[in-house]
Amino acid sequence: METTAKLNRLRLAPRKMRLLAGLIKGKRAEKALALLDFNLKKGALPLKKLLQSALSNAKNNLKLEQSDLYVRKIFVDEGQKLKRWRARSKGRGMRIEKKTSSITICLAEKK
Repeated sequence: METTAKLNRLRLAPRKMRLLAGLIKGKRAEKALALLDFNLKKGALPLKKLLQSALSNAKNNLKLEQSDLYVRKIFVDEGQKLKRWRARSKGRGMRIEKKTSSITICLAEKK
């Protein structure tokens, strides 16, 4: 059995989130929680909350045990960009793109 959880419009660049996603991919759920708990990066807390959400989905909806689950797939895609303008010399403007991330995590049962 497989369960998923999604997080959209996280105000953090996908490039930074992919570092954390690669850290927990393929790991057991309990070990992944421990790794995120002691990681100092800004994206560790939202990713930990998403993993806990996926674990509670598996427990409540599919009646799976937490000790049997592992992170099968994790995707970090680029979300909407917030477009802002900054004044530059000679009356020009420069566009600033504030990037967002969309994260999908899939947990599966280890046989």
